[in-house]
Amino acid sequence: MNKICTNLIVVIVILSSGLIYSQDSITVVPKISEGDIDINYLKGVESDNLGLKISSTYYLGERQSTKAVIPLLKVLKQDPSIEARITAALALFKIGDERGIFAIKRASEFDNNEQIRKMCAIFYQMSLSSKGNKEGK
Repeated sequence: MNKICTNLIVVIVILSSGLIYSQDSITVVPKISEGDIDINYLKGVESDNLGLKISSTYYLGERQSTKAVIPLLKVLKQDPSIEARITAALALFKIGDERGIFAIKRASEFDNNEQIRKMCAIFYQMSLSSKGNKEGK
């Protein structure tokens, strides 16, 4: 009898707590828009955190965000980090905007850093090949 009473009390407590703590409404979280994603990545490009800057730069290229061209040009030309500048060149190549391709060409010829010149030369040559493939179709 004592065991039955204990089990009954446990069941009553569980059922009553479910009623007390249940919610009548569901909160719907709005979907993040494509523009919001780009805005967040653009803020990341301006960050002092190098890892955040590089990953944001990379993903703007993956998304082919034309909104990112000007900020990426700034990174390519002015950032003190070689890694960030090379990633900006890669992102500009992926976006394919003429301003970015021209900046990559100029960096391949005139940048002070040999590593950046070499990588930009590769990206520029790849842009010429992909442009030729598009025109040939």
